[in-house]
Amino acid sequence: MTAKEINELTPAEIETKLRESRDALLQMRLRKQTGQVEKTHELRSLRKNIARLLTAAGARKRAKAA
Repeated sequence: MTAKEINELTPAEIETKLRESRDALLQMRLRKQTGQVEKTHELRSLRKNIARLLTAAGARKRAKAA
C-alpha cells in the first residue's frame, strides 16, 4: 500500500487497515518461528505499511487539532 493510497482513506478505514496489518504481522511472525514462511521480505513490508498507516493517522489528528 502506497502513501497516496493511504491518504485517500477515511480515518475509520485507516484504523481497520491498521488492525488487519497488525494481525497479519502477528500471524506471519508465528509462522516464521515454525519455519513456514517462504517470503520473509513480507515481514518488512508489513512493518512499513503499519508505520505508514500510523503516520497518516497521526498527521490527521494533528491537522484536526490545529
